[in-house]
Amino acid sequence: MNLLEMIVMIALVALTTMATRFAPFIIFKSDKAPPKFLGYLGRALPPAVFGMLVVYCLKSVSLLAFPFGLPELIGVVVVVCLHLIFRKMLVSIIGGTGVYLVLVNLVLI
Repeated sequence: MNLLEMIVMIALVALTTMATRFAPFIIFKSDKAPPKFLGYLGRALPPAVFGMLVVYCLKSVSLLAFPFGLPELIGVVVVVCLHLIFRKMLVSIIGGTGVYLVLVNLVLI
């Protein structure tokens, strides 16, 4: 890839990113209420996405071979407990991921 192709590629990526950021403000004017389906999507999609992430992360866990899904189970429990205590998504995710990684790499070798 030569310099001109790199510049064109970077410009296209920048324009595409800017277009996706500015489109809602151009399409939905501030004087009118947005369509009801957007409100529904705003409420329904976040839990659905996190549900899909949980299924994706746990889909290949083997309950019949060592360590029998124990690190994953402990990680999920830590995430739930941290979220119930702190109500901060970032704390929950980082805490659960950290506990899982410690278990997998240092404890259950």
